[in-house]
Amino acid sequence: MSIANDLGACRCPVPVATSGRRAGGGRATRPWLLRRCFVLVLLVLLLLLLLPGCGGSTDDPAAGEGADASTLAVSLAPVEREVLAREIVASGMVAAWEDMPLGVEVSGLRVADVLVEVGQAVKAGDVLLKLDDRAARSDAAQVRAALLEAQAALELADANLARGRQMRERALLSAADFDQLRATRAQAQARVGSARAALDAAELRLSYTTLRAPDDGVISHRSTQPGAVVSSGVALLGLMRQNRLEWRAQVSEAELSLLAIGQKVRLRAHDGSVVEARIRAVAPGLDAATRTALLHADLPEPGAFRAGMVAEGRIAVGEATTLTVPVASIVRRDGYAYAFSVDAQGRVSRHRVEVGGIADGRIEVLSGLDEGDQVVDRGAGFLGEGDRVRVVAGTAVSP
Repeated sequence: MSIANDLGACRCPVPVATSGRRAGGGRATRPWLLRRCFVLVLLVLLLLLLLPGCGGSTDDPAAGEGADASTLAVSLAPVEREVLAREIVASGMVAAWEDMPLGVEVSGLRVADVLVEVGQAVKAGDVLLKLDDRAARSDAAQVRAALLEAQAALELADANLARGRQMRERALLSAADFDQLRATRAQAQARVGSARAALDAAELRLSYTTLRAPDDGVISHRSTQPGAVVSSGVALLGLMRQNRLEWRAQVSEAELSLLAIGQKVRLRAHDGSVVEARIRAVAPGLDAATRTALLHADLPEPGAFRAGMVAEGRIAVGEATTLTVPVASIVRRDGYAYAFSVDAQGRVSRHRVEVGGIADGRIEVLSGLDEGDQVVDRGAGFLGEGDRVRVVAGTAVSP
């Protein structure tokens, strides 16, 4: 029976009141007929919902072309074997060869004047700072007077001893008196020596009130001003000795054996210029905590570099034949390096690789790929395992 016939058959009779009695001989509409009508209505609604999805699929070429156009376009590059210059790449800090802290050796004196500013070039012996020296000058004057007094006593003792020697020769002076004259002269001579030593000490303390440059260089910092009361051993100024800079970097255990004194280091400054340094010293051992060694490289012509800057240095250590790919082919995720290949069906496969140095836009591949493999070059950063892609630019997919 068709659905239309079923619907016609399940039309529910409407009760009509005739002479006080229900239609159909006074009987109520049958319940099973109402349920049947309800079930058929539900079936019709369900069929109407399913009809749009039951249509047959059509092979529309335009639709296929649109799907291909929506996939990511990539280009491929081969894994090639090349001769690369081996380099050690390290990041380090530019610092003063020797940053000398300068202070005074006396305490409790007031700063009278500071004669230099940060960045000022100075010569060895230039006066940098002066303290209030009035008390030190007074002490030196007192000691100097004591020295003059001791020298006068020595001259008198010399004269007495000379007269006593003459009297002794004429037997006019006893031996005991002559010995007393000689002892007096020795004591006077000792007092002169003591006074001279005291004067040297007083003049030394006076010299401490003037701070002079110990060597040529540039003032790197200043931490005092006139009126401040100084303490012994506290750095008041800093001197970048001879204005010499060096580059310091930490190198690994494997790289340490490749380094030698005198090797060149190329540093790139923030303005793009390249500055050449030369290795001056390498630590003889490794730090127990970091397992690295400290490298020192002199910067005879620092150029744009200043103390405190961070720079990447490259140290050439020879050449090697190795596998390489374009730098853009390597994607770093979660601390690992990956490359992507494409099969004949356009599906992407991800390969975890170990990489080395970079030179001329290509990066060394230590493991994970073989020579001749095709890897994604352009667009690798947007790919994931199993993605569908479209190869362009005339590159071929490896079988």
